[in-house]
Amino acid sequence: MRSRRHRLLATFLAALFVFAAGFGLAGAPSAAATGATPVRIMPLGDSITGSPGCWRSLLWNQLQNAGYTDIDFVGTLSAQSCALTHDADNEGHGGFLATATADQDLLPGWLAATEPDIVVMHFGTNDVWSSIAPDTILAAYTKLVGQMRASNPAMKVLVGQLIPINPSSCAECAARTVAFNQRIPAWAHGITTAQSPVTVVDQWTGFDTATDTYDGVHPNASGDAKMAARWYPALGAMLTPGDPGDPGDPGSGGCSAAFRAVSAWQGGYQGEVTVTNASSTTAISSWAVALALPAGSQLTQVWNGALTGTTVRDAGWNGAVKAGASTTFGFLASTSAAAGTPSVTATCSAS
Repeated sequence: MRSRRHRLLATFLAALFVFAAGFGLAGAPSAAATGATPVRIMPLGDSITGSPGCWRSLLWNQLQNAGYTDIDFVGTLSAQSCALTHDADNEGHGGFLATATADQDLLPGWLAATEPDIVVMHFGTNDVWSSIAPDTILAAYTKLVGQMRASNPAMKVLVGQLIPINPSSCAECAARTVAFNQRIPAWAHGITTAQSPVTVVDQWTGFDTATDTYDGVHPNASGDAKMAARWYPALGAMLTPGDPGDPGDPGSGGCSAAFRAVSAWQGGYQGEVTVTNASSTTAISSWAVALALPAGSQLTQVWNGALTGTTVRDAGWNGAVKAGASTTFGFLASTSAAAGTPSVTATCSAS
């Protein structure tokens, strides 16, 4: 493992290279540019992560708005066409298989070039599509984690259970994904260590290929919001209170969102979300809440907010929220489920 001084020098030189080449960040300054020592996070996977993988832009902004400002997304690939400004560096290689990446020893070069502290991995969709056996994919996972630890013995790894896929050319892919996902928790339990924990993030539950993808495989805006909402708490838990911008600090910026089911009936429900300024000292001027809805659920009406996909932004007049204060918005949603209390995850970002 390289020394901290070497890492700082490498980070500085990399920042100069990005500036000179004119690519890498989609308009957002990384923590490396501030002179701080950032926590370096590598998003690793295939096209779901990198082409364009706009869940990364949502996740970046959620972290920034919660006060995690000294972070640096890293990877040998760079900007894609996502609407939100973000640190776009990533290792999401379209069409790649986790098994081939392991067999060809591609990861060590990417690790050496970027030196991550944390890897956020959603990898294996193309392997499942190619009918590769779960044992073979998990053996590749084991090799990849070993390569991560060779790069950094204290590597922290988030492994996503794969989002559902249902491509028109693969009738068996949906069932294969379920079968593979069921194997991941036991594998992770067997390989995790105190120094280098492997944490499983459930990206499958509540994700609907009919409403959350544009082709049965790749996330649309709704799917991106759901993926970011699942990564966020798991990644935030790895950014310890010693890291700058811990959202548990009552003086940090950002906002929180709390969902409440007002009523439910056969075929629909009414919800209310309370947006709270998490800072005890600083007002926010605008907010946005990404809603991860139950499978088969769709927003039909929103008040006191502006709806884009499954993200509700302030209505303008209620964007400014004083330190510690709250505001609310409401919505109606249809559902294919039986009447009952819906499970909705609300993730807030603010500026």
